[in-house]
Amino acid sequence: DQVYNDGKYTQAIINTLEQQHTIAQILEKTSHRKLPDDWSPFNPLCPRCDSITRTRVTGFNSKSQTVDIVCTCGYTGTIPVTGGGKLTWRVDWPARWSILGVTVEPFGKDHATSGGSYDTGKEIAKEIYHYTPPYPIVYEWIMLKGKGAMHSSKGLAISINEMLGVLPPEVLRYLIIRSKPGKHIEFDPGTTLLNLIDEYDRLDSSSRAHQLSQTKKAQHSKIPFKHIVTAIQVASGTRALLDILERSGYDTADTRAVLARAENARKWLDKYAPPYVKFTIQEDLPQTAKSFSTKERQALLKLAEQLLEWDTPEEIHNGIYEIAKSIALEPKTLFRAIYVSLVSATSGPRLGYFLASLDKDFLIRRFNQAAQEQKE
Repeated sequence: DQVYNDGKYTQAIINTLEQQHTIAQILEKTSHRKLPDDWSPFNPLCPRCDSITRTRVTGFNSKSQTVDIVCTCGYTGTIPVTGGGKLTWRVDWPARWSILGVTVEPFGKDHATSGGSYDTGKEIAKEIYHYTPPYPIVYEWIMLKGKGAMHSSKGLAISINEMLGVLPPEVLRYLIIRSKPGKHIEFDPGTTLLNLIDEYDRLDSSSRAHQLSQTKKAQHSKIPFKHIVTAIQVASGTRALLDILERSGYDTADTRAVLARAENARKWLDKYAPPYVKFTIQEDLPQTAKSFSTKERQALLKLAEQLLEWDTPEEIHNGIYEIAKSIALEPKTLFRAIYVSLVSATSGPRLGYFLASLDKDFLIRRFNQAAQEQKE
């Protein structure tokens, strides 16, 4: 929409309307389908009802760059082509190539069928816009995990704008670049997305995949996305978030990049995160803590006593294992008791980083309380 509103399509629209008959011949010859007599390559937007599907072009003026339209809502009038509608898909695509200077175009295999969008697009690009069609790279379907191939006509799709809300643009590019064109892309906006972002962050900056994924405004943060997801559920405000990340040993000097990732994480939690990723720090000790065994209470007491000795997530993680070992308690049992004490669940985020993100005084009070809690 922005490209149309900015006027970048204006001249292409005028050229298209002037050569409408030639375009219709290309479409009919290449796609083997008959177009209606009142067909137009431009879909105007009705200024009265905001519909783009109920309107029809009845004339145009190249000099004033306007079109005459009628709409089934009763509107009849003249509107500017700039911001006043859009080209139909099969014409928009080749126009976009020429406007943006596209030289390589990856697209789904449905557009690569004989007589499909690419076949008509390359003819229109050459004859109407005098532009060399971009080199085609045909991709298999993007498969939404558990749902099948993404297809807008079937209502099974996630838009680019939706994805850019939760994924930095360079990671979205990496999703495509990392896959061989002839192999379908398995995409899960839930847990797999977490792994995708962290996989991208681990790339060597000199690798070809990393270089091809870059955008002009790429913002780089080496803080694992999984940890940011944890931190924003603990923090209350920007300063608290940065403090938590710094306590965990991460560099937050590039505040803009960190906060951009945090915004991605918030949107991901709201729209796609599976329930087990979400948690809430309990204000009071959960009642289920009363069921802790003597060894679990003993381990939590030791944890409260030793917590101040550990500074990093790794030290906390290793210390918990040592405590469990010292009293012959299964580490997973102690992990469960810690999660129950804090979030009233038997599992949660990576424990070392999770505890490092929380205030130590709060943790010491909570674990001491849990160690003293017993069944009535």
